[in-house]
Amino acid sequence: MNSLLYITWEVDPILFEFGPLAVRWYGLFFAMAFLIGYYIMQNFLKREKLPVEWMDSLLMYMMIGTIAGARLGHVFFYQWDYYQHNLIEIVQIWKGGLASHGAAIGILASLWFWSRKISKLPLLWVLDRIVITVALAAVFIRTGNLMNHEIVGAPWDGPWAFLFTKAGYAQLVPRHPAQIYEALTYLCLFGLLFTLYYKTNAAEKRGMLCGLFLIGLFSARFIIEYFKEVQVEFEADMALNMGQLLSIPMVAVGAFFFLRALMKK
Repeated sequence: MNSLLYITWEVDPILFEFGPLAVRWYGLFFAMAFLIGYYIMQNFLKREKLPVEWMDSLLMYMMIGTIAGARLGHVFFYQWDYYQHNLIEIVQIWKGGLASHGAAIGILASLWFWSRKISKLPLLWVLDRIVITVALAAVFIRTGNLMNHEIVGAPWDGPWAFLFTKAGYAQLVPRHPAQIYEALTYLCLFGLLFTLYYKTNAAEKRGMLCGLFLIGLFSARFIIEYFKEVQVEFEADMALNMGQLLSIPMVAVGAFFFLRALMKK
């Protein structure tokens, strides 16, 4: 690759250090995702004249489900061959290793418990609203990945390629900025869902917004995987990598919910 048309990405993953404490960009964006999502969901409850007090328990359930699901998803989907011999490291999330598909499963499980114990409303009711905040959270998470020099793209010599100087790869070459591809796609998805909620009656068609979210996010994930570097070694010889294989059932479930909402009176 001889192209000089690339961006040298030298951002330090650590925002600042205070004694032994290091505040990372990724952690900042992760926290912002929850805070802004809290504000948006709170406005949904106010708009529908529902108890705003639900937000405290909803945030707690969401945080536990997201972090636990994302971590366990990475452990079991990607690196169980390592973690089965290093079980204590499963809880050491500060070392990295979170999977969005696992986060989706964790969120689903936590919201099911929340719906049964707190709101007493159908699971699809909360899913149709929470996916709007999750789509925006995905934008922040992928931006955090960019600052962290992780989930990098495959080698490429195009005009907007990034040279990730702190990614830790032996092959220091320009690459697709896959994190930006995903962040921009999820931002568009958030805009669509947000507009449909406020400007149409889509939220009344139970399962429609949730279905659109699953179709949009995981279809994008499936396609963008072709522009990514493989995450773990066993994916190198696979026709479809783990991210793509896990995205297919998510899209199928989304299509089911969306079509069901369209056909149901």
